[in-house]
Amino acid sequence: MTFATILMTWSLYAAFAIVGLSQILAMVRLWIGPATGDRILALDTMFINAIGLIVLLGIYQGTAIYFEASLIIAMLGFVSTVAYARFVLRGDVIE
Repeated sequence: MTFATILMTWSLYAAFAIVGLSQILAMVRLWIGPATGDRILALDTMFINAIGLIVLLGIYQGTAIYFEASLIIAMLGFVSTVAYARFVLRGDVIE
């Protein structure tokens, strides 16, 4: 193995650990968040961290299917965050 391959592998391991830690911290904020707004932001952050983990997995395995899955999760995360925020502010999602 070349030095570049070893460096890329260790960089991916470090990125997995850092994004995984940020996912755990966002989960803690979701659990103990004092306000509803904090919980909405924590949920949105968890979606972003999940997208990051899926993209890192796609880079690690060298397949492109994970990138398409991350786009679907990004759309789902955006729509669910907007719907939840509207529900909290107005009381219903559909007018």
